[in-house]
Amino acid sequence: MNAEKPTPTLHDVADLAGVSTATVSRCLNFPDRVKQATRDKVMAAVNALGYAPNFGARAMASQRTNTIGAIIPTMENAVFARGLQAFEDELRQHGFTLLVASSSYRADVEEAQIRSLVARGADALLLIGHDRDPAIYQFLEGQRKPALVTWAYDPDNPRPSVGFDNRAAMRAMAEKVLALHHRKLALISAPMASNDRARARMMGIRDAMAAYGLTPEALVVIETPYGIENGADAFARLMQADDRPTAVFCGNDVLGVGALRQARAMGLDVPGDVSVVGFDDIELSQVTYPALTTVHVPHGTMGRKAARALVAMVLHGQPAETTALPTEIVMRGSLAAIDPA
Repeated sequence: MNAEKPTPTLHDVADLAGVSTATVSRCLNFPDRVKQATRDKVMAAVNALGYAPNFGARAMASQRTNTIGAIIPTMENAVFARGLQAFEDELRQHGFTLLVASSSYRADVEEAQIRSLVARGADALLLIGHDRDPAIYQFLEGQRKPALVTWAYDPDNPRPSVGFDNRAAMRAMAEKVLALHHRKLALISAPMASNDRARARMMGIRDAMAAYGLTPEALVVIETPYGIENGADAFARLMQADDRPTAVFCGNDVLGVGALRQARAMGLDVPGDVSVVGFDDIELSQVTYPALTTVHVPHGTMGRKAARALVAMVLHGQPAETTALPTEIVMRGSLAAIDPA
C-alpha cells in the first residue's frame, strides 16, 4: 500500500520556483507587488505541487485573517453591485478577501450576520447605512473590529462613513422637478422603519417642497419593498387615485423601472401624462423607454475609498474620516415640464 504523499509546504514551493519563501508569501498575499515573470514561476510551482496556504496558521501568527466582511440589504437587484465590485477589486489590491452576506432588509438577520462574520475572523466590516441597535456597535467595539458605514453620509453621526448625502441628493432632484412646475408629487419608497437612506430621501423631497412654499405633508408616499413588480403595483395605485400626481419620485431605479413599465401598461405617456424619476443611476435606467431621469451615485469611487479606509483601519489602526461624495442629476426622457396654468 502506497504511503500518503506529504502535504506540500511553502518551502517546497520556494524550492521548485527557485525563489525565497518571502517571495512566495508576497506573491500569494500581494500579487501586484511581484513581477509578472516571478509570479508566473511561483504560481506554476503552486499548481504543480497542489499547494494550499494554511490560512488558519497564518491568522494565528498575525492575529489577522486579511478578510473583510460586508453586509448588504439585498442581492436581488443591481443597486449595490457596482459599489461592492469596486470595493472587492480594491481590497484584492491590498491582499484582502471579501465575505458578503445579505440581510434582506431585516435588522435581526443583519445582527446575526455581524456576529457570524466576527466569529469567522473578519478583520473589519462594511455596513450599509447607520440604522441599527447601538448594542451592535458596542459589540464590535468590544471585539475591536473596525466598522465603516457606506451608502450614507451623516457628519453628525459618530460612526465613520464613506458615502453621499441622500437627503441633499433627493432635494436637488425635487428642486429640479418643482422648477418644471410640478406641484402634485408622490414618492414610491422602500419601507422606512429601519432604512435611514429611504427616510433621508423622503425628507429631501419635503425640504424642497417647503422651500417652494408647499406643504411638505402633501407628498403622497407609498412604502413597498424594492422590486420592479412592487414599483409597478405602487405606481398603479397612485395613478388610479382621483387626484393623481404629475410627478412620481422613486426611491431607487428598480422601483422607477417598475413605474415606467406600469405606465405603458396603463396607456399613460411618460413624460406627457406623468413624469417619473429614480435614484442610483444603475445601467438599467439607461435602457428603459423612456430612459429614466435619476440621481447618479458614485458607486465605484465609494467602493474604492471605503476599501482603502478599512484596510488602513485594520493594518495601521488609522481612524477613518467621514467622507462625503458628490452626486449629480442625470436628465433623461422621463421628466418634462408641465403647463404652470
